[in-house]
Amino acid sequence: MPVVITAIVLVILFFCLKVVPQATEYVIERLGKYQKTWSAGLHFLIPVIDRVSKRVTLKEQVLDSPPQPVITKDNVTMQIDTVVYFKVFDAKLFTYGAVNPISALSNLTATTLRNIVGELELDDTLTSRDTINGKMTDILDSATDQWGIKVNRVELKNIIPPSEIQNAMEKQMKAERDRRETLLEAQGHKAAVITRAEGDKQAMILAAEGERDARIARAEGEAKAVLLARQAEADGIAALKAAGADAAVLELKKYDALVAMSNGKASKIIVPTDTVEMVNRNVIFSETSGVGDVTPPAKDEPAKSKKDVCCD
Repeated sequence: MPVVITAIVLVILFFCLKVVPQATEYVIERLGKYQKTWSAGLHFLIPVIDRVSKRVTLKEQVLDSPPQPVITKDNVTMQIDTVVYFKVFDAKLFTYGAVNPISALSNLTATTLRNIVGELELDDTLTSRDTINGKMTDILDSATDQWGIKVNRVELKNIIPPSEIQNAMEKQMKAERDRRETLLEAQGHKAAVITRAEGDKQAMILAAEGERDARIARAEGEAKAVLLARQAEADGIAALKAAGADAAVLELKKYDALVAMSNGKASKIIVPTDTVEMVNRNVIFSETSGVGDVTPPAKDEPAKSKKDVCCD
């Protein structure tokens, strides 16, 4: 008999010992009234008197709401589905705050989404996902505190506009792509024309610089040639003076220069009186001295043969 009693006691103790897993809390009621909340670890439950009212997980959970019909400010009906990330921070409030807190959170998410999107137009709704997510997170987090729920973030998963709106958006996107293509082609053509014009400009500048350098080189060459000619003439005159030539020879050189100036051209040269006198003196000097005489000497005429009388 004692063995049976001992076995019964051991069985009762076995069923009264409760192990709470990690990231889980048990809500304990005693005689139908909240007693305490068990955290992770080993606990003893009084038989018949105490009972586990609810097992609550503290892990982050995901509430995937189905698509909801939402009307925008400009009367466009869209289908939007949301994803809510939340976790329970108070097991007691989660147990006694609402009959079905998960269902309450789902309905609150749908109504909040309709209220926020109802204040926006279609284009703003499509481009303001972050704004909508932030507003919904703040509103849901504040409203679910009394249920022991902490809403971490809300994401809009899909925004599905009506089919006619989708077709219009596709046409708009196509028109925008065509406009960008035309703009890019125009910019490319503009860049090519500018590059070609800059190339032509550079080529003209280089050609002008080359012509300028060539003219400068020709002018410098001609200047050097004139300088050398004048230097040679000066050297010749200096040589004549060094050789003891008198003024008559120098005047003759001037006369030769005048002749060279009129050579081959129908030029009219006005000779001053002193120049004529100088020429006369030079002619006399040339005849007496033989300087400047370029007339070749006369050839001797061949002797005429005498006729042979006897043979005629």
